[in-house]
Amino acid sequence: MIEISSQRLPALIRRFPTGSPGLGALTEHVLTTGNGRWWADRPSRPRALAVTCADHVLLRGDPGALTPEALARFADRYVETPARFRPALGSAFERVVPRERMLYVHQPQAPVSLPRTPRGVTVRRLTPEDVPALADLHSEDAWIHASWGGPAGLAAAGHGWAAFARGRILSVACTYFLGSAYEDVAVVTLPDRRRERLALACVAGLTADIRARGHAASWCCSRDNRPGRLLAWTAGFRLTREYVHHVTGRAWAHEARATEVASRSA
Repeated sequence: MIEISSQRLPALIRRFPTGSPGLGALTEHVLTTGNGRWWADRPSRPRALAVTCADHVLLRGDPGALTPEALARFADRYVETPARFRPALGSAFERVVPRERMLYVHQPQAPVSLPRTPRGVTVRRLTPEDVPALADLHSEDAWIHASWGGPAGLAAAGHGWAAFARGRILSVACTYFLGSAYEDVAVVTLPDRRRERLALACVAGLTADIRARGHAASWCCSRDNRPGRLLAWTAGFRLTREYVHHVTGRAWAHEARATEVASRSA
């Protein structure tokens, strides 16, 4: 697929979900923040379209318009797409693993028992001065600011809350995808500071901000992620629906090219 300019999007955006929770906010997030890319099978009158942000892909249109080579750029991603694209994905990647997901929406009337902040810990909204603290997160946790283009983007956005101790971030919750009606949230906590309810405190601050913006908060997690599901429920989120996305592996097209180059060099 080829990258297309955002200037062409008004005529194409209706193919993607808008004003809906979960990944439905991804398209609007890319439009609003500029963090993400748009793809099409051809420059004019495209038959298949994709929008990507962080490790997520929304794919729409006609799967018959896509070759394995066209899909290769979406290797090692989380792909959400109609079921008709499943054969095309299977032809493009060495593995395509379906993952059952659960979508929750925050209910302001749900009872939430706010935790007491541990001594020495401050829970507050992120500011631009917090870039170094975000950058110091372990590489395994760097995904938390990927949808904002990195630590500086998230820190400046005003859409994150974190628990701090001595200038170090212990837990952070943020709007991962910013939509016109919903904000899909994400949370990460350092392994050695879990079970202190720091994530709950961060989520509580974030959801209050989201309500003040006139939006509703949503939360997506794997069916197998019991701690995530429990945190969502405790923070006042309630299950709305279940869906499946697919995790792609390496692209067959890349493997084929590597084999071809090796045979020519022999």
